[in-house]
Amino acid sequence: MIITTTNNVEGRQVQAYQGIVFGEVISGINILKDIGAGLRNFFGGRSQGYEEELLSARTQALQEMEQRAGQLGADAVIGVKMDYEVLGADNGMLMVTCSGTAVKLS
Repeated sequence: MIITTTNNVEGRQVQAYQGIVFGEVISGINILKDIGAGLRNFFGGRSQGYEEELLSARTQALQEMEQRAGQLGADAVIGVKMDYEVLGADNGMLMVTCSGTAVKLS
């Protein structure tokens, strides 16, 4: 399945719009990653633990969106947008959402 941030797929025509599809992941950040990120914040550098968690959540959200588009019989998802939020009383949760338009292509 084609997943793109553009509003069309080059060389293909949108035959039918199947609907808007979403993928959502809410992931908890554990205390060890928090400690590591705090040290990185103090001394400088990148937080590998948070980066890995973000990559995993983004991948899962895209896979979920693709699966939902497939259930609608779509060939592609166009106009994909991604959003990131932190949730919880202590900002200990990461939410990644993506959305796009499921379409059938000619």
